[in-house]
Amino acid sequence: MVEGLSAWISIESPTHSAEGVNRMMDVAAAAVADAPVEVERLPGREGLGDTLVLRAGPVSNEKPILVLSHLDTVHPIGTLERDLPVRIEGDRLYGPGSYDMKGGAYLALMAFKEVARAGTARRPLVFLLTPDEEIGSPTTRTLIEDLGQGAGAVLVTEPARDGGKIVTSRKGVGRFDVTVEGRPAHSGSRHADGRNAIREAARQILTIEGLTDYPRGVTTSVGLISGGTAMNTIPQFCRFSVDIRVASVADGAELQAWMLGLKATDPDFKVTVTGGMNRPPYERTPEVAALFERARALAADLGIDLQDVPRTGGGSDGNFTAALGVPTLDGLGIDGDGAHTLQEYGLVSSLVPRARLMASLLETL
Repeated sequence: MVEGLSAWISIESPTHSAEGVNRMMDVAAAAVADAPVEVERLPGREGLGDTLVLRAGPVSNEKPILVLSHLDTVHPIGTLERDLPVRIEGDRLYGPGSYDMKGGAYLALMAFKEVARAGTARRPLVFLLTPDEEIGSPTTRTLIEDLGQGAGAVLVTEPARDGGKIVTSRKGVGRFDVTVEGRPAHSGSRHADGRNAIREAARQILTIEGLTDYPRGVTTSVGLISGGTAMNTIPQFCRFSVDIRVASVADGAELQAWMLGLKATDPDFKVTVTGGMNRPPYERTPEVAALFERARALAADLGIDLQDVPRTGGGSDGNFTAALGVPTLDGLGIDGDGAHTLQEYGLVSSLVPRARLMASLLETL
């Protein structure tokens, strides 16, 4: 498994590299070519990579088990060579996407393949491998929701947390782009004529960041900003992006309305906002809790003391299916740390136990 996963990590597949993502789809499809798995490949859209839908198990009227994985990463091409080469140090397997989430996708695919070969699944099985989760799943959300709506349970192979714990609730995610337009002028001879878009953006950013309310479960963050054309020119434009995380649907609706209604502090400026709540909250409903208890019992049979974490701030494709009321378990991937950083690693020792747990879930749910 280490050899196979290392080969996956060695293929750089940032979301906006359709070529890299499609190489990963090629490898995943080839991995199940010798098993009784039906492979459907959907062409990419909007310049993004393809999508794979794998089907196995019995043909019946039972609702299928749906597995969700993504093969895109956040690391740009060249990270492998410059900053994060594939290597093993002790129990750690380093490399771009090793933890988020090629490790989880790989171990789940191996489990899916073995269960398909053994013919031991009780329900039909569907495995969806997507190319765009890291940017909010813009081209695959509809497919995820369509497949999820008809599923009996959804298993998401995002990485494990805090020593192997799985995820049973997540915050909702909002993404907004803000453009501030002022008035350009020469910063020396016509300073008074200008209206500095960066200054107005700074006012807006302080207000937006001030909405963070930890007890309420709300966080706001401005992570990208650009503006101006030259040092000696009063900038006409400034643009920034806002990330919002919420614990409830109501908070998401309130903050979305607030953001889309954002006004300039001065009539000489124009503020334009686009975007919205990208992922609904994934709540730990009684159905999710019951599914977790079943998974916990199966894990105990394998000698694993399975625990879950309190609500996590990160979103995933599991948010979409959970919001439909479909029992969803997340964080079933590899254990490790350093997602989205140059210290990312997966724990080798977690590969086999997590693959066995996934196989058990596919066979018995």
